[in-house]
Order: sequence, then C-alpha cells, then structure tokens
Amino acid sequence: MTAPSRPFAAVRRRHQLLWAGFAIVVTAFNLRTAVTGFTPLLEIIGSDLAFGVMLAGLLGTIPAAAFGVFGFLAPAVTKRFGLERTAAVALAMTALSLVLRAFAPNSAVLILSTVLALAGIGAANVVVVPLVKAWFADRLALWTSLYLILMQTGQFLAPLIAVPLAVGATWRVSVGMWAAPAAVAAVAWFVLAITLPADGHHVVAAAATTERAPTIARSSTVWGLMVLFAMLSLSNYAIITWLPSVLTDAGGSAELGGTMVALYSAWGMVAALVVPQLATRMANPFIVVVICAIALIVGYVGLLLSPVAGTLAWVCALGIGVSTFPLCMTLINRRTRTSQTASAVSGFVQGIGYAIACVGPIGLGLLHEATGSWTIPLLVLAATTVPGLVAGWFACRPRFVEDAAPRTR
Repeated sequence: MTAPSRPFAAVRRRHQLLWAGFAIVVTAFNLRTAVTGFTPLLEIIGSDLAFGVMLAGLLGTIPAAAFGVFGFLAPAVTKRFGLERTAAVALAMTALSLVLRAFAPNSAVLILSTVLALAGIGAANVVVVPLVKAWFADRLALWTSLYLILMQTGQFLAPLIAVPLAVGATWRVSVGMWAAPAAVAAVAWFVLAITLPADGHHVVAAAATTERAPTIARSSTVWGLMVLFAMLSLSNYAIITWLPSVLTDAGGSAELGGTMVALYSAWGMVAALVVPQLATRMANPFIVVVICAIALIVGYVGLLLSPVAGTLAWVCALGIGVSTFPLCMTLINRRTRTSQTASAVSGFVQGIGYAIACVGPIGLGLLHEATGSWTIPLLVLAATTVPGLVAGWFACRPRFVEDAAPRTR
C-alpha cells in the first residue's frame, strides 16, 4: 500500500520544487521595480501633482523606511503563518497598491500607495532569503545568485524604460505597469501555499532546529551584517534617488539620469553572479568588502570632481561598490544553520539596516538644500565606507550565528 505513495510523494515534491523556483524568480524580479521605476519620474510627477524637492526627498526615503519597518516585522508574521503565505499576501498588497499609485489624484494618495506597495516589498525582501534556504539548501550559491540576478534585472529595466514610457504615454502607465508582475508573483505563492501544511514551510524547518532559538542580538556576526547592510543600503538609495539630480545639476539631461541609474543597476547583475560564488567558496570573504569600499570612494569622489566628463566610470565604480549587498544576502544563509534562524537574522539585518538607511535620501537632500551643492552630500556618502569596513570584518568571520547563543545545560 505504501509503495505507490512513495513515487507519488517524490513527484509531488519535484512539482513543489519547480513551483517554488518559479515563485522565487518572479518575486525577485519585483523586489526593486517599484523603486527604480519611480525615482526617475519624480520631476515629471512633481510637475503634474505640484510638489517640490522636499517631497521628492521624502518619496526617496520611503523605500528604505518601509523596507526597514515591515522587514523587521516580517519574521514574526512568518512564524505564525509560514514563509510562503507571508510572501503571497505581501506581493498581493504590493500589486494592489501599485495600481492605486498609478491612479493617485494628489500627493497624499501617492505617498500612501507608495508606503503600502513598499511595505509588501519590505516583507518579501526578508522572506525570500530563508525561502531560498528552505527550498534549495543544497544549491544555495546557485539560487542566491539567480534570485539576485533577477532582482537586479528588474532594478535595471525599470529606470531604463521609465522616462521614455512616461513621455510616450503618461507617468501613470509607467508607474502602474509593475503591478502585473507583482500579481503574478502573489498568485505563484498562493498556489504553492495551498499545497503545504497550515504553518507553511516552517514544518520542514522545525525538524532541524535546536531546542531553543538563538538570541541573535548576542552575535557580533549579526551586528556586523546589519551595519554593513545599513551602510550599503544608505548608499544605494541615495544613488538611486539623487544621481539623476546630481547629473542634471551638472548640465546633464533627465534621460542621462535614468540611463545612468540603469547602468548602475546593471552592475548588480554581475555582482549577483560572482559574489555569492565567492562567499560560498571563501572562508572569510572580507576582501570583497575592501574592494567595494575602494570602488565607492572612487565613484563619489569622481562625481564630485568631474560629474559629467567621467560619468560612465564613476557610475560603474558605484555599481561595483554596492556589491556587498549580495555578500550580505549570501552570508545570512551561510552564517545560520536553519531557515528559522535565517529568517530572524534577515529581518533583524534588513529591518534595522533599512531603518538607518532611510535617513540617506532625505538627509542628503537637506544637505544639498542647505549648502547649494552636492559636495558635502557626496563626501558624507564616501565617509560611510569606514563603518562599513569595520562591520564587514565582523560579518565575514567564519562562524555561525547560533554559536553566539548561551549554551543550554
């Protein structure tokens, strides 16, 4: 009686793995499109809805703030409802909110819809990391690279087509089109979730857990990952928000700004392909942090001294510099033993890290307004590489987060 059930269970498991892979792929594609497809349009939308640079800075801060708050809350939700169901609801909320943003009649609705859309993405940011560990623990480097490449693909394509589509149609079409792939991702997770037990993938993960959950705040590895992630995220959202303005203030065009954000994002695809492989093969990948810090300094100083003449070189340097993002995502899984701990670490690192990073866009906008130039903001960004280097040393040491918890007797 049990013999036929074993092949059936194996086939069902293969189907679930295929569906989980598809869901991770479409989720990854959606993790940045609502951000990078929006910021190049801030001047166009501002002209239509009558808001200025301060509100534009606020809109640039919302992604990091929403990712921080809702990323920090995500592990508690997944503990109750499971990883897959959390991903499904988060992406469904994002899709609906992006539709609302496309029809926003005023700046208040625009802000509200942006917060809701990015709240969903903030939760998805956190759960996709342990989902990779839960479903593909035996191919961690491959699937980490794959989901990061797809995330960077979305981040690259969105700003590339944002301005041309807004000019050819309207900014509402340009903004609203990203609701469709978010809806596909939501459906994919809903379909997978109904094939799993009521508490989702944690049933599988629970079998591998110890008797007590580790106190992750005791781990210097976790704090190193969090500070490193915060510094790179601060740079990332500052670049995405203000790079077009830096270039237009120096005499470049709006199209140049959007193209350079796309080029900056394209380097993330290279990093997503290379860095997870290095992080899984090197016992201590701290050299990656050092190289990225040097690249960031070169990019910021280059934009300060020659923003237009050397734009390509400086943007490429910045794109290489934020390659510590795939390193952090890989190390969250590499430095934890179970998907439950990975979920907790992911929420802690991304939640607090994004909360710190959210001061970047609006803070740098205020500095620009106060000084009348981009000199001080760019120097401040270059200075963030110092705490990033120190934190990277602790994050990259080869030890497990669980080992920081007190031993049970």
